[in-house]
Amino acid sequence: MHHYGFARVAAASPELRVADCEFNAAQIIEVIKQADEKQVEYLVLPELCITGYTCADLFLQPVLLDAALKSLHSIAAASTGLHMVVIAGLPIAIKGRLFNCAAVIQQGNILGIVPKTCIPGYSEFYEPRWFAGSEELEITELRLGEITVPIGNDLIFACEANSNLSFGVEICEDLWVPVPPSSLLAQAGAVLLFNPSASNELVGKADYRRQLVSSQSASCVAGYVYAGCNAGESTTDVVFGGHSLIAENGLTLAESERFTHETRIIIADIDIPKIQYSRAVMGTFRAGKGGRNYREVLYAEPALLNSERKLVRTVGVNPFVPGNPLQRDERCREILSIQTSGLMKRIRHIGTKQAVIGISGGLDSTLALLVAVRAMELLGRPASDVLAVTMPGFGTTNRTYDNAVGLIKALGASLKVADIKAACLQHFEDIGHDKDVHDLTYENVQARERTQILMDLANKNGGIVIGTGDLSELALGWCTYNGDHMSMYSVNSGIPKTLIQYVVAWYADHEADETVNKLLYSVIETGISPELLPPSKTGEIVQLTENILGPYVVHDFFLYYMLRTGASPGKILYLAQHAFGDGYTREQLVGWLKVFITRFFTQQFKRSCLPDGPKVGTVSLSPRGDWRMPSDASAALWLREVEEL
Repeated sequence: MHHYGFARVAAASPELRVADCEFNAAQIIEVIKQADEKQVEYLVLPELCITGYTCADLFLQPVLLDAALKSLHSIAAASTGLHMVVIAGLPIAIKGRLFNCAAVIQQGNILGIVPKTCIPGYSEFYEPRWFAGSEELEITELRLGEITVPIGNDLIFACEANSNLSFGVEICEDLWVPVPPSSLLAQAGAVLLFNPSASNELVGKADYRRQLVSSQSASCVAGYVYAGCNAGESTTDVVFGGHSLIAENGLTLAESERFTHETRIIIADIDIPKIQYSRAVMGTFRAGKGGRNYREVLYAEPALLNSERKLVRTVGVNPFVPGNPLQRDERCREILSIQTSGLMKRIRHIGTKQAVIGISGGLDSTLALLVAVRAMELLGRPASDVLAVTMPGFGTTNRTYDNAVGLIKALGASLKVADIKAACLQHFEDIGHDKDVHDLTYENVQARERTQILMDLANKNGGIVIGTGDLSELALGWCTYNGDHMSMYSVNSGIPKTLIQYVVAWYADHEADETVNKLLYSVIETGISPELLPPSKTGEIVQLTENILGPYVVHDFFLYYMLRTGASPGKILYLAQHAFGDGYTREQLVGWLKVFITRFFTQQFKRSCLPDGPKVGTVSLSPRGDWRMPSDASAALWLREVEEL
């Protein structure tokens, strides 16, 4: 697994006794053993976990401070022979001041000490009574027995074998201020941010903490590991819940239970190359080091060589579709609003009399029709200002035709039926093509005939043609150049196929009447097809797109991970196997991956001249926006890797 750049991180909240350093060290050492068994590479423990956070004035007692340092050395010794990086908290007295510190440990060594920067002294927090902030530190190196280690909040820990794999540490309150140290550490190159914390529980605070960790991981474009102290802390005035979180660029990967007195550990695999790719894409991230000069501390690569270990993170089969039904409903509502608003602006700007749209009875044209009708209604215009044209051809089935006509009438749009068969037969004769040869020419003649009709009707009626093609079709080039590929405004161009059915279903459930609802669900249940080849003898669709290209759910998966994360073919396959499990064989996935990459490269010329259309999600193929690629770029590197799979 390490070949694909995943870092296994853990946040642990060990069982704890206040001021009992020996007991706490023993619990920490046991956690280190458990984490090692699970092949963890970075382990974050809570703030002041060696002593406990709630020692109060006992922090000033030399007995406690000496015991804490002794326990630190015993914990470091227990890490001998392990490549795991461990971050543990303890108080350290330096030149008459006491500092709340995090020690970074690996392979029996203390690599560095990071003191807390922001010392809270409000409400229930009294830390300034005992601790000084990092700005009061007068040294850059600390003598610990026979060793000298770097100390300061200006440390960034970089992997010896991989300069792109670096991490930084901040402590609890540091995260809760307007400009956390982690923000500056991220700008300086840290892709992993670790926070040993001791945040007490209040009503509603867990929600805010969860949002804070997720948001900081997003703004820093980083992995963020937050370890909260155990419920074994003193409950004299407050209660601690042991709340721990792991987030990656805004996504929460793991979260612990709260209010547990026993040891708890959460683990997740963070995708380091994905973070690096996202930072490279987001040019504004490269804004320097925030005015700080960081000292680099090297550590040994913690990666284990077991490439067969199971991935510890959820990989959904539909990366474009939220798994939470409430979030999915909100996403669909938002998408419809973006589409509708975009089209309204275009209609207003042009002053067009009609929105002309071809309706096949399939998902894409259905969604485009819904958007067009919504736009007219919000503009205070009748739905009849949408001219919906259904154009039966050689492959049209009764089901799709009836759905198209029924939907147009039910929505109140103007209906026009234009049978294209005679025109296509005449065109076959004009170009000398045998009508019984059902090849690409046979199919594309129909697609271009339909587009010509729509364009001419738009000219005739003072309207614009509304495009219906979706993001998945654009990625695969599954459209006819200067046929259905072309329009005057393409409302679906930013929406993947796997999401369109949910948007249509949302409209059916929230805005449609009973008649429209039934028709929309009939469309959803119809197989995806361009219907350019004659149906079967029983009138059924024979040209099913997914039988030709492979499932759209798989191609959308490939599209997301290639464009959104920069994943290589090998990594995409690895993630697909994890996501789909036994749903598809490895051979099937490899075959479809080859189809996807081949078509993605060879069909770029179609994307290079796309009509305007709104971006709705994080992946877009507009040549004026997110994706600029030479039409004659070679796919050889990608296909070679596929062949090696």
